Amino acid sequence: MQHLHERRFHTCTNGVQRGCDVDFDSNLAFDDMQTKIETISPIDGSIYVTRDLAEGKAIENSLAASVTARAIWKNTKLEDRIAILQKALDYFMAHADEIGEELTWQMGRPIRYTPFEISKGFKERAEYMMAIAESALADIEVPGLSGFQRFIRKEPVGTVLVLAPWNYPYLTSVNAIFPALLAGNTVILKHAEQTPLCAERYAAAFAEAGLPAGVFQYLHLSHPQVAKVIADPRISYVAFTGSVSGGKAIQRAVGERFITAGLELGGKDPAYVREDAVLEQAIENLVDGAFFNSGQSCCGVERIYVHQAHFKDFVEGAVALTKDYVLDNPLLPETTLGPMVRPTAAAFAQQQIQQAVQKGAQTLVNSRFFVHHQEGTPYMAPQILIDVNHQMDIMRTESFAPVVGIMSVENDEEAIRLMNDSPYGLTSSIWSSDVEAAIHIGDQLETGTCFLNRCDYLDPALAWTGVKNSGKGYTLSQLGYDALTRGKSFHLKLPDTP
Repeated sequence: MQHLHERRFHTCTNGVQRGCDVDFDSNLAFDDMQTKIETISPIDGSIYVTRDLAEGKAIENSLAASVTARAIWKNTKLEDRIAILQKALDYFMAHADEIGEELTWQMGRPIRYTPFEISKGFKERAEYMMAIAESALADIEVPGLSGFQRFIRKEPVGTVLVLAPWNYPYLTSVNAIFPALLAGNTVILKHAEQTPLCAERYAAAFAEAGLPAGVFQYLHLSHPQVAKVIADPRISYVAFTGSVSGGKAIQRAVGERFITAGLELGGKDPAYVREDAVLEQAIENLVDGAFFNSGQSCCGVERIYVHQAHFKDFVEGAVALTKDYVLDNPLLPETTLGPMVRPTAAAFAQQQIQQAVQKGAQTLVNSRFFVHHQEGTPYMAPQILIDVNHQMDIMRTESFAPVVGIMSVENDEEAIRLMNDSPYGLTSSIWSSDVEAAIHIGDQLETGTCFLNRCDYLDPALAWTGVKNSGKGYTLSQLGYDALTRGKSFHLKLPDTP
């Protein structure tokens, strides 16, 4: 089976987030007495990484260094900032394979795919944000007024705290780290407990690139420590990718201060296959969008609505394609579906499936077909359900797993109603040969992104954002620089002006 991701690498983005990701209120919660983190590899349950949590003095030194470095970095020419970040990107490209293997051990994605997170998606986003930096950060000129010069300058906000997830640890973090640095900010990164080596890779890349000391730093922190850092007046902005509960915790933490947070949270992303869709294309892409990365993608497809004329053929094609997956040790080159991040994540999805079956849903994939499927472990076979409805959690609550429900619909109106019947609003996809009809439908969908004939992808030229419980704020595109800068107005009365 040749997956789409071997031809094009996409993601993301929301933990569980969320669904996508680092959960500020994680069930791996730390207490104030804990001094270490341990990364348990989903491959075999072994301890892959052990790291000490930062102590109070180290946190204070990091915050102080971030402030000291601000003036140096802010006054560094943009062209020089870009040159340094390009060198850091070169480091990532040169080490993509070994970084990929580290990533497979940390979170379980098959090794045939993990290097592409760096060499494809990470590279694309970093290069695009560097390419538009000059125009995005340029002064905003105000129309002339005799005797006056007026403009708005985009200044860095200060120090940006990035709280990054495990599911796409480089793709999600680059969305904030590169533009924050390009805009002249200093950055402190706290990565998910599952992927601490990613933070250390960033540090190695920036050190090799010659980034001035203090401009980028990382800290391994507990959740109580994160809350204390957010409360510190030296933090100017928080970029968080994670669960809805985590987003609420971040919102509470920043609520005591006059700063903002960008929150990329949960998703239950829908797809609609219209009567005029190219069925083979829709099946291939939607199965991939549902099951790649074991379904652990913020913008992964979690529910599909198919026009009744195509329902039977779509379901048969999706089931046949699903059986081509190879569930096994992700270090093996033939594996196309690796373990989920931890046993509890698989158990949560299996509980959703069981509840749906009890309410009348039908499962179409016999898990015994996948010999390495084993309950109580992270190794979970993909599953497709029909006879589902919106009284079932499987169609309402984020699964973040290799499972998808499929419903038949009569027309566009029914599809729109069901697609909007969700507390989330990250992405939606429409499969149709009619562009104008897709735009008309997209205008009525309550999501941050609307796709036509593709899904589960972040275009760095477009704003990445969510509505409802999928969060707030923007990353990527020109809009991605807005929260990382503040406007400073210059109102200059010229000499000799009466």
